[in-house]
Amino acid sequence: MSIRNIVYIVASPRPRVGKTLVARLLTDFQRHNGRAVEAFDLNEPNPALSDYLPGVAAPASIADVKGQMALFDRLVTEDDTARVIDLGHTMFEAFFRLAAEIDFVGETHRRGVAPVILYIGTPDGTSVEAYAALRPLFRNGALVPVTNEILGNAQSRVKFPPSGMTAASVHIPVLSPALRRLVDQRPFSFVDAGGDRMPPDEQAELRQYLRRVNLEFRELELGVLLADLQSALQAQF
Repeated sequence: MSIRNIVYIVASPRPRVGKTLVARLLTDFQRHNGRAVEAFDLNEPNPALSDYLPGVAAPASIADVKGQMALFDRLVTEDDTARVIDLGHTMFEAFFRLAAEIDFVGETHRRGVAPVILYIGTPDGTSVEAYAALRPLFRNGALVPVTNEILGNAQSRVKFPPSGMTAASVHIPVLSPALRRLVDQRPFSFVDAGGDRMPPDEQAELRQYLRRVNLEFRELELGVLLADLQSALQAQF
């Protein structure tokens, strides 16, 4: 497979673990780097990502065949646009059940699209079992554990090992309470933040925070691209 773009699926079967924050950061990471990006808000019945990033993210639905076709057709489009899905916990089982039924991973592989799941795990049985169930489905993609620092030390790397085409993992540092209150306002773009809306000390903190997060995303992308290169070289011999 020669990768043309990446589909990022930010997921967890549990609520309130930071999925939308990660999806926002990842979407704005693409925008910051001047790349085309299309983001999908799959948080029925309460959209979130599209509230933070109107005009960039749009609500999506898999409640009927029309919505399913519209979403998955976009995800496997052969172009240079990165795609980000904020997958709400209420849609978790339905989305991945449908992905398995239509061989979503196989179709992305055939079209040069790399599917990457950023999975925010929690130590409960539901989360651990759901992660294990995804591992065989995404052998030709990447199942990437995300450690969200705000959740504390309860997350276990042993229970959520990286799987698939890369051994990458992602760490999201915690924001200070003051900065968190600011970025929780809707709408809010990390790309457009600053100016009179933010005091100088908070601007400095946000820049440092984004440098750390964007380095995590760059290393993830590099891992996916290197894995693709190695696969291509092996196929030649």
